[in-house]
This record gives sequence, C-alpha cells and structure tokens, in this order.
Amino acid sequence: MRNPEAPRLVGVYRRVVPVGARRVIAEHVDSGFRQQVKEGIAAAAAKRDQIKRVRVARSNRKLLARHDRRVVSVGSTPRIAHVVPRVTPLEARRANLEDVTEALRHAGIDYFCVRSASETSTAVAVREDDRESVITALRQACRVRPGYVVPIRKGEPLDEAALPAFGAGPWKRVSGSPVFRCTWYRTDETGRMVFGLRYGCDIEFWKREGDELLSPRRNPVAEAVPVDEEPTEADEALFTDLAPLPAPEAPRDTETPEARDGTGDGGRPARVRTRPAFAAGTVGRRTFPIDVVYTWVDGSDPEWIRSRAEFSDRPYHEEAANAARYLSRDELRYSLRSLNLYAPWVRNIYLVTADQTPEWLNTDHPRLKVVSHKEIFSEPTSLPTFNSHAIESQLHHIDGLSEHFLYFNDDVMLGRETLPQHFFLPNGLGQFYLSPALIPFGEPSSDDPPVAAAGKNNRRLIAERFGGTIFRKMKHVPHALHRSVLDAIETEFADEHRRTAASRFRSAGDISVTSSLHHYYAFHTGRSFPGDQLVYRYLDVGRPGAERVLGRLLAEREAHVFCLNDTTSTEAELAHQQTLMTRFLDEYFPFPSPYERGADD
Repeated sequence: MRNPEAPRLVGVYRRVVPVGARRVIAEHVDSGFRQQVKEGIAAAAAKRDQIKRVRVARSNRKLLARHDRRVVSVGSTPRIAHVVPRVTPLEARRANLEDVTEALRHAGIDYFCVRSASETSTAVAVREDDRESVITALRQACRVRPGYVVPIRKGEPLDEAALPAFGAGPWKRVSGSPVFRCTWYRTDETGRMVFGLRYGCDIEFWKREGDELLSPRRNPVAEAVPVDEEPTEADEALFTDLAPLPAPEAPRDTETPEARDGTGDGGRPARVRTRPAFAAGTVGRRTFPIDVVYTWVDGSDPEWIRSRAEFSDRPYHEEAANAARYLSRDELRYSLRSLNLYAPWVRNIYLVTADQTPEWLNTDHPRLKVVSHKEIFSEPTSLPTFNSHAIESQLHHIDGLSEHFLYFNDDVMLGRETLPQHFFLPNGLGQFYLSPALIPFGEPSSDDPPVAAAGKNNRRLIAERFGGTIFRKMKHVPHALHRSVLDAIETEFADEHRRTAASRFRSAGDISVTSSLHHYYAFHTGRSFPGDQLVYRYLDVGRPGAERVLGRLLAEREAHVFCLNDTTSTEAELAHQQTLMTRFLDEYFPFPSPYERGADD
C-alpha cells in the first residue's frame, strides 16, 4: 500500500533541500533508499522548526498567554499567529485592514483607503504630518496583539523580512519609510493555513503641497487629492477583484450585514472609508456576476448502479465503463473548500445531479442550489443518463444561471487565489486554456476514446461553419462559459446537440459542448480567446509517481488550478488511491467550508 504520509514528506523534503542537491540524490540513490533519506530530512527539519517555535514561545510567554495565539512556521521562520477558525485569504486581508484603521480611529488620525497594485494586501493613506502619531498608534496596537512590520520598497516583501512589531527596534527601521506594511499573521485551528505579509496593510505617508496631498508611490487611480476634500465610503470590490460584487438589489439604507458583505455568509460590512476618486467606478473593472456549475454523481449509490445496469449494454469503449470514472473520493467536498478559500467573488453555485445529494452538503446555504437533471433536460425521455457529454449539453438551461459562469468538474481544485480575470475579461470576453494534447486526425471510430471521438466531431462542425481545422484539446481547468453561446450552439448544431443529449452513455457520435466546442465557437464569434494566465497542474493519480507530484503541489502551492483525475486504476487499486488522496486533500484544505453541514458548529 502507498504511504499516506508521502505528500507531506515530499513537501518538507522539497522545502529544505536545494534543487541541485535533489538532482544529485535522484541520480545516485535508488528509490527505496531515497525515500528513507526524505523521511530523515523531513523529521530533522520538523524537529528544527519545533525548536525554533519553542524558543519564540518561551521568550514571548505573556503575548502567547491568550488561547487564540500560537507560534507557527512560515517556511522555516517562526511567527506568532492569531488563530481564526476557518480563516480565508479575503478574511485575513479584511482583518489586517480593520486592525490598522481601528488603531488610527482610536488615536483620532484621519485616513483613507487607496487602490494599490495588489489584490491581496490593502493600502491606507495618512498625512506625513501625522507620522509620529501613526507610528505610536500602530506600535501600541502591535503590542496588544502581536503583529509584524516591514518597509516597502520594490515588489512584494518576503515573510522572512517581517520584523516583530511588539518590540521597539523594528519601528526604528520603518520610522522614515514612505510606505511600510503592518501584518497580523492569521492561522486556522489546524495551523496548516497561514496568511502573512501578502495580506497585510500598507501605510502610505502622503505629503502636503499647497492644497493637495501627494502620494509617495504610484497607484492606478490618483496620485494627488485635495487636502480638505470630504471622505466617502466605497465598496470593497473597488479595491480588490478578490472580493464579491456588492448586492445591487438592496438599497444602502436597508442592507443587511449579509448583503453588505456580498457573500451571504455575514461578517464585517465590505465598505471602506476613502476619497471620491477612489470610490469612482472605473473602466476596466468587472460589473457582471459569475456563477459556478458542478456536475456530480455518486457512483456508489445502489439505486444509481441498478439503473445504470438496467440501461447498460456494452459501452463502445472500455474507458467509458471504467469504475474509476464514477468513484467519489469526496473530491466535491474539497473542490468547494477550494472555491470558498480562493474565489470568494463567485456569486452562486449550482450542483447538477441525478436527484442525488451528498449527505454532508449544506443544502440550506443561500448561494448553493442542487439542480436535478429533470430540471434542465429538454427531452425527458433522455433520462436517466450516464453520459457527461449529454449532461453538459444542458447546463445553460439552469434557471437563474448568470450569462458568465464557470463549469467545474468535481476533480478540479483551486490551489491559490484566483481572480475573475483569469477566466473573463471585464468586458465579458472569456478565456480558454489550450492543452498541448492533440485531437487525433481522421474520422471518428469505435476505437476512439470518448474524448477523442467528441473532439473529432467538434472539429467537423467548426470546419463546416467557420473553415479551418482544430487540433488541440483543452486543459482540464474551470471552463469559462457564456450562456448565450451555449444557446447558439444548441440552435445551430441542433441535430448533433440533440443526438448527444439523447445518448445515455458516451458514444462515438457525441460532441463535447462545454469543454471544447463552446470555446472554439466563441473564439470564431468574438467572445473568447486563448488565455495563458493560469498556472495549471494535471495528475492522473493512477499513474506511477503520483506521490511525488502531490508532494510538490503541497510544498509549493503555486498552481492556480490542479486536476486530480483517475482514468487508469483497476477496482483493486482504488482503495489504495483513496488513502493517498484523502491524506493529500486534508492537508491542502484542512477545514470545512460553509457548504458543508455542521461547518459552523
């Protein structure tokens, strides 16, 4: 059986051993002994980090006396962090801004929020004349609740550069800086998620010249504002694309906290104090909602298995009948966790199923709706269906679905913060991500895997309609789709669309609407273009070397999107894969999302 600890061990190994040394070890050490080396290095590194944390804890006993504080390792550097159950990146960003502005308000210091180039950090402007009072107020705040400070020069500061602001020395280092950053580290109750300097708040000292205040650095909106201009309030979404759009239907004076927050989950109001220039809606910012659609099946459900057997005749290709295709490893649970962490700007989530609902799913969540196949299939006689191509062809029939939406398979996860512009430009143009994998040339045949046959059918339709030949598949990322494009495809290719929807199992006559045909059709009609912004990783967990790739994903957390698929495992191997996958996903997404029952208990 595979070692369930492998991803964590590989992650530590990759963090502490330089690339060159790893290459030498890989070239000269056999795999069995190399695993022992990794385990030894991981254990030594963990022990070393533990010693550092103990030293920090001993020297800061009073600061750590409260139960909501702990010492965590950021890389190999110990940091005092505040424990916030199920903290997310957006919440860490908001909290740091609130910590800074509360200290300024308490000291009677005027300030206003500024748009910066960062989507994860915030920026607050204060007058240069108030510098001494600002530093005194923030130094006191960092003593009460231990925080960190670092001068801002060029680029994003590294966590290793953060200085403990609960001592006097660090403030001398930043006392003359035109811009510095304050951060209170946040971690979840497991200590696995840590949000540090990237989510801090920059303090900018604006100098007075005549009747204007001048910025110490460039920003996208205004580098000067009138000295005596009245402040105003603005929605958080104007300052970061990570935030959800404000709810447009509720008047400002009647908004509930949930509506003001824009998430439906409550929390602090997403409004900030600023100046009129920064409160203005600018060209180039998204104004339309984006929804998410999942398709999901519980392949272990006895009733579903009986139904599938009743309608099943030998599927045309063995891949279409592979048990691994229908096995649920609870990927949906973790994909929803990734969405909650890394795409809080999503409006609503629709889960399309064959009248199945995961027992753990919080169906009372206001932004989550379970949609039956019966609600979206134009022809009821096509049901039940076991063909993902057929189900995907009907997604645009979901009642209430936004024009712009993302289609997720449940084995697709977000691995870090993603933004709307990774999928849609602010003018509505979608981005699709071409794969280096090719669609085989020639006519469809019964020997083709389902995805190849569908690709060939898509190729014929695009060639007949627009000319030219398509060769490339798409990456297995969230697909940026336009509801109107899917409507047009259903109308323009009516026979092929109807045939696919009526096919209970994948067949050689299918078209793949959402994962390929939409993108090529939208490209030729001026509504989508090839994108290159996403860092993407694909892993077939049934292939050799899966542990190594999972370990790298866990150690680096640099992929915007990763897909964990399984097209090769036999039924005898599935249990082994389950143990490995569960361990990895628990490490990457360690706490429940609001879409899980009991998440708020």
